[in-house]
Amino acid sequence: MIVDEQLLFKIGSRTIGVGNRCFVIAEVAQSHDGSLGMAHSFIDMVAESGADAIKFQTHIASAESTPQEPWRVPFSRQDTSRYKYWQRMEFTSEQWAGLKQHADEKGLVFLSSPFSVESVILLRKIGMCAWKIASGEVSNHQLLHAVLEDKKPVLLSSGLSGWQELDTAFQLIRKGGAPCTIFQCTSEYPTAPEKIGLNILDQIRARYRCPVGLSDHSGEIYTGLAAATLGASCLEVHIAFHKKMFGPDVPSSLDSKELTSLCRGVDAIHRMIVNPISKDEQGLAAEPLRQIFGRSIVLNRSIEAGTTLIPEMLSFKKPGTGIAPNEIDRVLGRRVRTQLSSDTLISYDDLI
Repeated sequence: MIVDEQLLFKIGSRTIGVGNRCFVIAEVAQSHDGSLGMAHSFIDMVAESGADAIKFQTHIASAESTPQEPWRVPFSRQDTSRYKYWQRMEFTSEQWAGLKQHADEKGLVFLSSPFSVESVILLRKIGMCAWKIASGEVSNHQLLHAVLEDKKPVLLSSGLSGWQELDTAFQLIRKGGAPCTIFQCTSEYPTAPEKIGLNILDQIRARYRCPVGLSDHSGEIYTGLAAATLGASCLEVHIAFHKKMFGPDVPSSLDSKELTSLCRGVDAIHRMIVNPISKDEQGLAAEPLRQIFGRSIVLNRSIEAGTTLIPEMLSFKKPGTGIAPNEIDRVLGRRVRTQLSSDTLISYDDLI
């Protein structure tokens, strides 16, 4: 199969695109609640789950927000404003470097969405192999130009954008020389099944000739499994240790057991897709089982030698080592050579 080069690229050691296992990104977002220890614990959790990457968000309040920024969800009893909340979510460059090192040690790709040029500079210093751009930043061309400086792959969420805005951002990225994956995304938390938009995966793939991803906010594993089955090259899901944790993203997150189940499912789906089978070969391989579970033409009564076989004398019973039921027309009307007892599996040697 010839694959367009635009449909394949690498993130770290992993190849992204057609024919490769769906790349699973576990998104911590703000679920660490400003705790560095909690952030490190998430790395351990994700490493155990089988996901490919862990993703954070790098917020620098003074660079991305004003004190007038409204709450998306007024969840916090300890932060007097959203600006104060972003301040509490900040880590130092040394702390970010420590998180990156921890992820590297666990064999995870480390990602973090930048929300300002200043955060791009911070993250570039610790080493990024790809850039994830949040839905709200698609029109932030200053940010896009900043991440394009090193031509690393760009993972672009689309939850707040129509086609025209995506066209402009995609062209900018391609002109900048970076590979790109566009993620179908619905910015509702959690997202109901009827609003996921799995139909858009094929539309993105056809429109941009790039690998397609899904950024999922459903809080369930079914969405990601469906996307992997439909050929999504990347899958991003929010995570939390428990559904009762504190934070705005928890209702749309998977817990540790769900994340593990999702990753196992993605593995299984990939094996199914890349290992097509021949139905004829499958039938031949199943012959021993056909003999066990299949049926044969048998006598339902004892008969004398020379008796002509009629339907009323015959039944179909296990095992399937005799004449198959679908060959009954080759049996009816023929005479038997010898006396046969009830429940005898008829063979062609018995027939005249």
